[in-house]
Amino acid sequence: MRAVVQRVSEASVSVGGEVVGEIQGPGLMVLVGVTHDDDRAKAAKLAAKLWGLRILHDERSCSDLDAPLLVISQFTLYGDTAKGRRPSWLAAAKGDAAEPLVDAVVDSLRALGATVATGRFGADMAVSLVNDGPVTLILEV
Repeated sequence: MRAVVQRVSEASVSVGGEVVGEIQGPGLMVLVGVTHDDDRAKAAKLAAKLWGLRILHDERSCSDLDAPLLVISQFTLYGDTAKGRRPSWLAAAKGDAAEPLVDAVVDSLRALGATVATGRFGADMAVSLVNDGPVTLILEV
């Protein structure tokens, strides 16, 4: 499981012009990609890492500040661009396997006490954010 994490002062995601998820920061905007050997244990591990990651101001975490997270599925995180000009998506899990695992990340975060907004799995989404810092990290579990 792979995530791109950005520290934000605000972030939102829209589908067809309708805002479906939004946070006001400080907080984290998280793109989550799923590959074939991922499972619920990895989803829980990623959630715990996100909740405790000390990248907010003064080396604080979302758990320290009760800061919100916006979690959005992103299969393109497993795109392979090693050959040619067109990415291969073979390493990305199919939607029927990936969607429950992205949901498991969200459920695990909420079980930890997090406020979590989400995108809409499989939809054509428009993401807007103000990257604070900027701070952007790649996490893998």
